[in-house]
Amino acid sequence: MYAAYFGLKENPFSLSPDARYLFLSAQHRDALNCLLYGIKEKKGFVLLSGDIGMGKTTICRSLLSTLDHSVETALIFNTAVSDMDLLETVLGEYGIHPPGESKTKKIYIDLLNDFLLKNFAAGKTAVLLIDEAQNLSHEVLEQIRMLSNLETETEKLLQIILIGQPEIKNNLLLPALRQLNERITVRYHLKPMSPAEVREYIRHRLAVAHGPGRLGFTRGAFSLIYSFTEGIPRRINALCDRALLIAYTKDTAKIDRKIIRLAANDIGADYFQKTMSLGKKILARLTT
Repeated sequence: MYAAYFGLKENPFSLSPDARYLFLSAQHRDALNCLLYGIKEKKGFVLLSGDIGMGKTTICRSLLSTLDHSVETALIFNTAVSDMDLLETVLGEYGIHPPGESKTKKIYIDLLNDFLLKNFAAGKTAVLLIDEAQNLSHEVLEQIRMLSNLETETEKLLQIILIGQPEIKNNLLLPALRQLNERITVRYHLKPMSPAEVREYIRHRLAVAHGPGRLGFTRGAFSLIYSFTEGIPRRINALCDRALLIAYTKDTAKIDRKIIRLAANDIGADYFQKTMSLGKKILARLTT
């Protein structure tokens, strides 16, 4: 709606994932390198955690684009499944089709093991990425642990990457999941971007959208964006998108503190206030 007005070819702050807008902060680069290390060194399990909107899916997409043809990948997004559903999905992702009507856990695991052994013999690595892992039931997590038992005498046949919100770390601390927790030796927890990275992030997205065109963010606007969003990418996108819409309706190309505050109020100031620490709330009020 506002793109043409600001000299942009498209909306730079869409909430939909788009590989063209990939921005890897220092945190994101470290997380990606951690995943690549776990795969290359065949550690068996890797855990990537982070709050909602931190860019976990972005890292996952970046990982998939980085891996070459020597890596067979299976990606699971729907984690509200039973252990049998999980096995069926994994087989389907790897292009394995069980013969006939026989559907037992043993048949599924034997088929997967045969595939992994052939994959290993061909010099390939098999990777299973499970997003939204915090939603997995204890039974399914235990089944995932059992899949890690598929191995040769020297290494694991399946590299499993669990991606989820911080709740997954709490789940793994439960006594029933102690064995799984102890097998996860490579872990990374995503933290928010710094104020400098927030500025770079916004400028990067504007550049990809063939901007900044007529747009200009003031230093105060950048500061307030960080205060409201605390460096979380999804919140930055939501706030900046609304700010550009408000600026468009006011016929201005200057994005200042006033525009940002109006945008925050439009979205719901209570939402942003709940995400801010007490110190940042006070600072935001004093410097408005």
